[in-house]
Amino acid sequence: MKAGLAFCAVLAGAPVYAAGYPSQTITLVVPYAAGGGADNAARILAKALGEQLGQSIVIDNKSGASGSIGASLVARSAPDGYTVLYDASAFAINPALRKLPYDWKKDFIPVSQAVRVPNVMVVAKNSPFNSLGDFIAAAKAQPGKYTFASYGPGSLAQMAGELLKKDTGIDIVHIPYKGGAPALVDVISGQVDTYFANAASSLGYITGGQLKALAVTSPQRMSELPNVPTVAESGINNFAVEEWNGFLVPAHTPADVVEKLQGAVSAVLARDDVKTQLGKLGLVPVGSSPKQFADFIDAEVQRWTEVVKANNIVTN
Repeated sequence: MKAGLAFCAVLAGAPVYAAGYPSQTITLVVPYAAGGGADNAARILAKALGEQLGQSIVIDNKSGASGSIGASLVARSAPDGYTVLYDASAFAINPALRKLPYDWKKDFIPVSQAVRVPNVMVVAKNSPFNSLGDFIAAAKAQPGKYTFASYGPGSLAQMAGELLKKDTGIDIVHIPYKGGAPALVDVISGQVDTYFANAASSLGYITGGQLKALAVTSPQRMSELPNVPTVAESGINNFAVEEWNGFLVPAHTPADVVEKLQGAVSAVLARDDVKTQLGKLGLVPVGSSPKQFADFIDAEVQRWTEVVKANNIVTN
């Protein structure tokens, strides 16, 4: 009888707990370095979300191991909505590449995808390649000669290159860097042949004439680069690779807390000022339900697992 009364008390108290959420500062864990793409987007959204929810949201950068260090910290946090993960594409790549201290399906609740951003396949301004077709033809003629950069092992930039190899049968060599900036420098100087660069980091170099854009990885052309075809338009069907960011919370976070967070995310992504700020970074607002985001992540995990297996990719 006492146990039943206690259970009823818990049920009765849950809505009250959630109704008062948030009543204190929320920590938004960004598992990447300050100043990077995910961090820049997170800071825009944290400010807007703080206004929407009426509480301060502080950024906590916990970088390392392609985001898995910060993700692990959130997975172990109290499921009360006050520690939130803002992760990116690597969240769905990591399960295929490394042993993780968490299970994303069991230890997290996806809240909402926040943004997406295309990658752009770039080459130096004096490169002999003027189209993706040019590059593929040369790579087929001389296997192992040409190189592609990434901002680190297991990054989406590497996965895009590996997917191109898988879909075309070309043999190009992966050159990993410790970040996007040094990768861009070496592409511009011709030290490496090509790079699937984040649009936010490469647009200035493209419009400035230091880089040539061969193709964009989004399903549609970018409004900022209307004359640059998509990879699919260049003859490779079903090729779509975009960076993404999104919000997740620890498993067992109350459903109405998740709902309130998701509603706040959707509200700020619909604001014109937020859209403008994100647009300057080449970011496209998304907004999705928890189920839509969970299904999206699941599909991404399956996709990159297949690419990793097909190309025998390993990381240290």
